[in-house]
Amino acid sequence: MSNVLITGTSSGIGFQTAVVLGKAGHTVYATMRNLERGAALRELVERERLPISIVEMDVDSTDSVTAATSAIRGRIGCIDVLVNNAGIERIGSIEGLSLEDFKAVMETNFFGALRAIRAWLPDMRQRRSGCIINVTSVTGRIACSPMAPYSASKFALEALSEALAQEVRPFNVRVAVVQPGIVDTGMARRVRDATTDPVYPQVRRFGHMFEASLERPTPPTMVAEKIREIIDSDTHTLRHPVGPDAEGFLAWRASQNDQEWVEWGALPDEAWYDRVHNDFGLDARSKRRAVTNVSASGVSV
Repeated sequence: MSNVLITGTSSGIGFQTAVVLGKAGHTVYATMRNLERGAALRELVERERLPISIVEMDVDSTDSVTAATSAIRGRIGCIDVLVNNAGIERIGSIEGLSLEDFKAVMETNFFGALRAIRAWLPDMRQRRSGCIINVTSVTGRIACSPMAPYSASKFALEALSEALAQEVRPFNVRVAVVQPGIVDTGMARRVRDATTDPVYPQVRRFGHMFEASLERPTPPTMVAEKIREIIDSDTHTLRHPVGPDAEGFLAWRASQNDQEWVEWGALPDEAWYDRVHNDFGLDARSKRRAVTNVSASGVSV
């Protein structure tokens, strides 16, 4: 069994990964920026007596990463596996979002992972053993409005992972990239419910696509099980799409050249919805748009 550090474990994929690995017998250090959000995980750990320790670590802060690393190293020495899962999103048009939104997403999703890698890689290299798993997304290979900040951060993490895998392979350190599709998490529901942009229809339409996908939700446990599978195997495969739609999304993008992809994203509403339905099988026309407004007198308007 392995000693595993996971970032971003207060909810979603990180929470489920901690639980799946703990139940499989791995010793887990479940880190999160705000320990007050760890109540649900703490209660589960205590009830089922899982080998999971909850540790405060804010990946946005070098001091916080250093402090958590020192504390864990003092208890067990080196970890065997690092799972970089912590992530945030900002949804909107490039014009509508602030520069601070872009910086915040890059700070957590890219630099946060980089901080954790730099904290633990020297130990792994010296031991000539270890595994680094970076949770990206299909949007780390597919750029869509209104997820430019998120996609940019995940594109960057994909590039970092590819370069890192080349550097550390001679030291027997494995690097894996996990690429979830649309998974039923708080983040996905926030994309679904994104505020409509008065200028750019992509914000509303992408929310509708998430709405349609979440009608048949992919649970975060599916991603957690893939991470467990990577840890328990000796695979050196770099990229691992996860979920029933992940490979489909990637193949959909690969089937179009850059100009065709741009043209698809810029289509008028009805043509765009038709293409999503015909090409990918999702009826993204929002059912919420069909809700009838009722006046105070009870007459439909």
